[in-house]
Amino acid sequence: MISEEELLNLKTVGIIESDKPKMRTRNVNVFYGDKQAIHDVSIDIGKNEIVAMIGPSGCGKSTFLRSLNRMNESIDGCRVTGDILLDGDDIYRGSMDVVELRARVGMVFQKPNPFPKSIYDNVAYGPRIHGLFDSKDELDGMVEQSLRRASLWEEVKDRLHGPGTGLSGGQQQRLCIARAIAVSPEVILMDEPCSALDPIATARIEELIEELSENYAIAMVTHSMQQAARVSHRTAYFHLGKLVEVNETKQVFTLPEHNLTEAYITGRFG
Repeated sequence: MISEEELLNLKTVGIIESDKPKMRTRNVNVFYGDKQAIHDVSIDIGKNEIVAMIGPSGCGKSTFLRSLNRMNESIDGCRVTGDILLDGDDIYRGSMDVVELRARVGMVFQKPNPFPKSIYDNVAYGPRIHGLFDSKDELDGMVEQSLRRASLWEEVKDRLHGPGTGLSGGQQQRLCIARAIAVSPEVILMDEPCSALDPIATARIEELIEELSENYAIAMVTHSMQQAARVSHRTAYFHLGKLVEVNETKQVFTLPEHNLTEAYITGRFG
């Protein structure tokens, strides 16, 4: 078993061989008041890459994910140190506007959360507030394109003005994905996007995630090791707020580098 001293020194395991990853984090720490939740995490997320984050409940993976678009700022007493770069720009420093950031780095949550609006207005909401389109025709085209990319268009094209909350759970989650991509993000964060869905809906979302990686960088937290193995290119294992290992997914699940990773994926704890 890896020692606590070795665990404390795990700082650079997430770095990939890439000149220009879409997101680059270095020595990221997250504090809630006096409690430190994330310790010196460094990881890169490449363009057109799916990185899955796994680990026991409370290990910090969702906290780290939310730091990538400053969602933690809504929590009183939360403080983030280290460097988080989006195309080389530090998202916590300089002139980075948080509204612009969250358009570039979209978020899909664990529980589908469509707005209490029509299907059309759910998708059109972001482009409207950002002023991305000049005409109704352009907006209509964007809504259709986003719903198509989310593999939902054929199911809802005849009821676009019906309530988004009237869709099934899996359809609602795909609607939320359509809403996220409608503002043309560069990165999509997904926090256990399938945990509230049945197996059929989960399979649809997983297929969609693979398709979306052709256009976006994707970082996802999942409680399902099987899901990480199915859809991700690389898998990161978190333990007690530290990044223990990140490697090609096949290696993590067949020949992990660290005993803690092996113990978790073989069910000895977690």
